Amino acid sequence: MAEPVAPISAHGMLLFLLQLGLLLGLAFALGRLAIRLKMPAVVGELTAGVLIGPSVLAHLAPGLSAWLLPHDATQLNLLDAVGQLGVLLLVGITGMHMDLKLVRRKGGPAAWTSAGGLLVPLGLGVGLGFVLPASLIPAGTDRAVFALFLGVAMGVSAIPVIAKTLLEMRLLHRDIGQLIVSAAAVDDIVGWLLLSVVSALAVTGLVAGQVAFSIAGLLVVLLLTVVAGRPLVNASLRLASRSSEQGPGIATVVVLLLLAAAGTHAMGMEPVLGTLLCGILIGSSKHVDLARLAPLRTIVLAVLTPIYFATAGLRMDLTALRDPAVLGSALLVLVVAVLGKFAGAYLGARVGGLSHWEGLALGSGLNARGVIQVIVAIVGLRLGVLTTATYTIIVLVAIVTSLMAPPTLRRAVGRIAVTEQERVREKGFHVQ
Repeated sequence: MAEPVAPISAHGMLLFLLQLGLLLGLAFALGRLAIRLKMPAVVGELTAGVLIGPSVLAHLAPGLSAWLLPHDATQLNLLDAVGQLGVLLLVGITGMHMDLKLVRRKGGPAAWTSAGGLLVPLGLGVGLGFVLPASLIPAGTDRAVFALFLGVAMGVSAIPVIAKTLLEMRLLHRDIGQLIVSAAAVDDIVGWLLLSVVSALAVTGLVAGQVAFSIAGLLVVLLLTVVAGRPLVNASLRLASRSSEQGPGIATVVVLLLLAAAGTHAMGMEPVLGTLLCGILIGSSKHVDLARLAPLRTIVLAVLTPIYFATAGLRMDLTALRDPAVLGSALLVLVVAVLGKFAGAYLGARVGGLSHWEGLALGSGLNARGVIQVIVAIVGLRLGVLTTATYTIIVLVAIVTSLMAPPTLRRAVGRIAVTEQERVREKGFHVQ
């Protein structure tokens, strides 16, 4: 008979509970403060980790820092597990709220804008990856893989931040608001697909055969999503909907999301790709009432997600910016990221037949990287594609671009005339 696995030690459990309590409490408080200051909550949540991590606490109280956050992989993996659960469910919920019908309705302008807003910064990011100092690339990492990863990080947008910003600014009912969400949805989906391919290459190496294998694996995942995933999701949700209680529906959704994450991970892709695709299937099913999933959304956004971003802040080391090479690289990456996304979205919008101010509004809105870029950065750090310095740079870009989006968007949209149809639509959006 096999010996039972020893439970976590009493000291290990104490540290785990203290870490969770402190991170969540501080992340919640700073997140609310950020909102009061008209900033995204993610800024405060990341700051919570920065304060407790190597950037601040390790310098002010090294003894306390070493006791609270020991360099013990097993201990830190407990925090990571909670954070990973949070981000998987967050991406799944994002997928549920992606309106692909809206994307189809907006057609050409959304397609051109998303193509320009993705391809231009992606190309610039790849080019930048080949010229950044070698000290920013982990030893043994292929520079071409690093460049591809940086390109993906530069190309993504953050639909949760964008949608929340538009809602708070009362712009979601406007045609331009709908276009921004449509283009961001396409960018997000393509960005996750690219992340999965590049992540697989980071593990296997950039060889022609491996590239083809990774792309083939992605196509298989997409095919299985349509052929097997849709009927399985519909059957599961139909069964859960027979209950008048919310519990069965919530449990079914969480099980589906986690199994989808396990499926794509087993195929060498990122787990978040599985939850995104599964979330899209759940959101498009006629057997689901998203309003009944409100408790799940509340727990994810109020508890699990803040812990995830606080642990992301723990991995930032702002003292690295004292190095002139790192600081210079950070400024260069930020400028390229902002101008690349702005120019790409603007040019795409103009090619799609939109006006000058509509193009500026789309460029401003899509520039918010927010939570998605943070997730991409954590994936890169986990895979060994990024150093702590490059990770810190990419997270800083996510924060700065999310802070820039509202004022620039407000100025551009102020020049776009409100139509009568938008006034009618506004009543439906803000009736609650």
